[in-house]
Amino acid sequence: MPGIIVMGAQWGDEGKGKATDQIAERVDYCVRYSGGNNAGHTVVVGDDTFVMHLLPAGILNPNSTAVLGNGVVIDLDVMHDELDALGKRGVEVPHPLISANAHIITPYHQTMDRVTERFLGKRRIGTTGRGIGPAYSDKVNRIGIRVQDLFDESILRQKVEASLERKNQALVKIYNRRAIDANQVIDGLLSHAERIRPHVVDTSRLLNKALDDDKVVLFEGAQAHHLDIDFGTYPYVTSSSPIAGGACTGTGVGPTRIDRVIGIAKAYTTRVGQGPFPTELLDESGEALRQAGGEFGATTGRPRRCGWFDAVVVEQAVNVNSATDVFLTKLDVLTGIEKIPVCVGYEIDGERTDVMPTTQSQFHHAKPVYEYLPGWTEDITGARRLDDLPTTCRRYVERLEELIGCRISGIGVGPGREQSVAVNSLID
Repeated sequence: MPGIIVMGAQWGDEGKGKATDQIAERVDYCVRYSGGNNAGHTVVVGDDTFVMHLLPAGILNPNSTAVLGNGVVIDLDVMHDELDALGKRGVEVPHPLISANAHIITPYHQTMDRVTERFLGKRRIGTTGRGIGPAYSDKVNRIGIRVQDLFDESILRQKVEASLERKNQALVKIYNRRAIDANQVIDGLLSHAERIRPHVVDTSRLLNKALDDDKVVLFEGAQAHHLDIDFGTYPYVTSSSPIAGGACTGTGVGPTRIDRVIGIAKAYTTRVGQGPFPTELLDESGEALRQAGGEFGATTGRPRRCGWFDAVVVEQAVNVNSATDVFLTKLDVLTGIEKIPVCVGYEIDGERTDVMPTTQSQFHHAKPVYEYLPGWTEDITGARRLDDLPTTCRRYVERLEELIGCRISGIGVGPGREQSVAVNSLID
């Protein structure tokens, strides 16, 4: 041991890639446990920027073994493209170990994702169109394609044909699209079989053995708490469980093996896609945050919605995930703001609440109650210790700790790998 989970405490894009990359320097295994290539984890190393969509961000550590757990849905083309691209940039990475039980994203999942999202019109969810939701839907409906199916052509053919029988009817009769050829899909999937065969293992047994041997295992979540299928702002959520509990179901490692849960939160708030966002700024302040923070999706390039830090949202994530630590990112983006608003509660139908409301209807009507904290003008990008930060900056961090009920153990003060302030050790 230890087993460490890194997960988003807001609506994603909190900077999990940077935090994971830093922790991964002392990690033996870096494991993705949920989501697919709808994630975008960015790591800046010197003048180089690496964006991983499917592979764990910790893969840049040559001493760490990358693992894709059973809770991940895998686009095999994307995985191989990422590995090949890293190789061309001089990053030699062992092929990731892959759970035999992980599900595969097929071309028909991508097609269904795009056409159904367009069909919803104003009721759209705001998906990335990469087939994530339909792949998870097939998994739950027990008609999904798993990695292990690539090694039995007969079973693969039966599953693809059965799945397309339903989907082609919908494509042709409802969406006025062309039917998808099953043979073409099968041939495409089989083309990956021999390349990945040596890397498909029982990842649950592997990781439990590693923890038995006192190895450090980092479980890397995609998306974030408030996009969780159960605890997020449903229906504007992802199709998996990015919360800490998802690390257990997504890898086959029990909860007693987990020692630390590190929530990642921005010093302000962003969101991509549809759904409620109480502190969203639709004025020049929001645009200023977007430009200063480079708030454009690493996966889609879409501009992110921006707003002030919402302590109610983060406190909920800390509570549900039993977070032991929070890593606060992008604190430098707030430099130069005279008074910084922090949401400490909501007003809903004339009544005040300081915790997340029980129903989504209430949350849709929540109006933020702000507390204003003094800002700072000093450049903090060179800070490496807490004492290097201006007094008002430290007080901002301390107040956030009080509001979210969790210690802040690390602070990001710039995009670079080295631009961080360590407050407490994230690996004991």
